[in-house]
Amino acid sequence: MPKMDLRKELKYLYAPSARQVALVDVPEFQFAQIDGAIEPGQAPGTSPAFEQAMSALYGITYTLKFMSKQRADNPLDYTVMTLEGLWWVEEGEFNITQPGNWRWTVMILQPDHITPAMFAEGLAQLRKKRGDSPALDKLRLARFHEGLALQIMHIGPYANEPATIARMDAFAQENGYRMIGKHHEIYLGDPRNAAPEKLKTILRHPVALRS
Repeated sequence: MPKMDLRKELKYLYAPSARQVALVDVPEFQFAQIDGAIEPGQAPGTSPAFEQAMSALYGITYTLKFMSKQRADNPLDYTVMTLEGLWWVEEGEFNITQPGNWRWTVMILQPDHITPAMFAEGLAQLRKKRGDSPALDKLRLARFHEGLALQIMHIGPYANEPATIARMDAFAQENGYRMIGKHHEIYLGDPRNAAPEKLKTILRHPVALRS
């Protein structure tokens, strides 16, 4: 059975340098996605809604992988892609040190052979296995086109990201761009297992030319 590894095929997007900011043009991909908000007084690591969303997202992702391997025509195995998160606030300025008002979309890239029909079937299988839940009701398969963006590998705790973001903003200004859109994190490390100083997180921000 063939096995596809999108991490290798998309290395320029999922293995950037930590030394310098890079300008990339991110194509349109499809993702399993779910939206939500951090409850007041909570953080991603303590939010019940976020925990339920993560369980649902990984549940559908691995269900789809199994379905792809088991299909009668053209079975295909593939490497599950890494978790990504879009973060923003409805009002005011996004501040990584104040998570109580954050909104989020967490998502995992899905290969193009995963169809809406397969996604619906996968959800049905997941409900049969786990029972229904509000998080499963919020799951969707959607396309996302980020376009022109800056990215860099951030190594260290999430709390230290502002210094890396400042480097990205300086690069943007020096090269005639401005950062727009949502704060995008791509998680290459698990904070439950890795030392904070060794965590690897890709930071990505869409940009537009300054007028």
